[in-house]
Amino acid sequence: MPTNTAAWLRATGAPLDIAPAPYPSPSGNEIVIQTAAIAINPVDWAIQARGDAYFPWVHFPAVLGSDVAGTVTAVGSDVTRFRPGDRVVGHALGITAAAPRNAAFQTFVVLHEHMASRIPAALAFERAAVLPLALSTAAAGLFLKDYLALAYPTVPPRAPVGETLLVWGGSTSVGCNAIQLAVAAGYEVFTTASPHNWELMKKLGASAVWDYRSETVVEELVEALRGKKCAGAIASASAFVPGAGPPNAAPACVEIVARSEGKKFVALAMRPPEGLGEQVESKFIVSYDLKDNEASKVVYEDFLPRALEDGAYIAAPDPEVVGKGLESLQTAFDIQKKGVSAKKVVVTL
Repeated sequence: MPTNTAAWLRATGAPLDIAPAPYPSPSGNEIVIQTAAIAINPVDWAIQARGDAYFPWVHFPAVLGSDVAGTVTAVGSDVTRFRPGDRVVGHALGITAAAPRNAAFQTFVVLHEHMASRIPAALAFERAAVLPLALSTAAAGLFLKDYLALAYPTVPPRAPVGETLLVWGGSTSVGCNAIQLAVAAGYEVFTTASPHNWELMKKLGASAVWDYRSETVVEELVEALRGKKCAGAIASASAFVPGAGPPNAAPACVEIVARSEGKKFVALAMRPPEGLGEQVESKFIVSYDLKDNEASKVVYEDFLPRALEDGAYIAAPDPEVVGKGLESLQTAFDIQKKGVSAKKVVVTL
């Protein structure tokens, strides 16, 4: 039997400890993959820094990590979509379930079948690994009934539904996925980003892009939405780090949506600020809400594999590979803390 190794977090503030972990066996609807690439999200190093004071569901010792890509080595008795040898990407849910076997930062990871997708041979593992957490967050915010409740994406894209979605922070990981999912669902997308990322925003399918730092951006977006039906908005910055990302993201989206015709809802992929008012409903997106909803099947089984195979979906933002092996994770945390633009920090194994 192969041996497993994990990056253990033993206590709040402790460095990651690379040590043996139990080799996992899959139950009914689970698959085991041998990890080839993992991506870093702010929640990973935020848990390390703040532990159960901010994240009460975390129990030590813990294994962190949500974004993983690799090769299937075993499948559970109820699995029909995958077999050993398949190349896959998936959303590892170990953090939220307090289950180390289901977390990404280890050599062998257990994934739920309905939160994983087969990837084409042409898609490198390190590029695929940028997708899962951001994809799940964007999909939950866009499609679940507790959020924007938009139509589902299809391949080829659904016929235009006659509504326009605002994605604030289009070059973030969540933003890159929200743009593409919404376009595939038939929505026009307006977004914001730094000018050097505008070309990427158009490539992902946004019909128009604004500089979020412009003093007139709110008025310009209100004017651009005049005569259109607004499908609501997603505001994307850092979900857990105070002060990260544009501080005006949520208030700006609320004001724009309030002054536009259509849905009065802002889905927040960022820390919910106080004082947003009651004119527009807003709610923090919990990415793992997707796992217990039919939308998980739509996104991970019906849509993503075909969209990737057809080249209709871009694994974005670009990966920034900063090291190889679990030993590189702590350095990767430090790099991610400093901030990256239109990139996601990745470690390969």
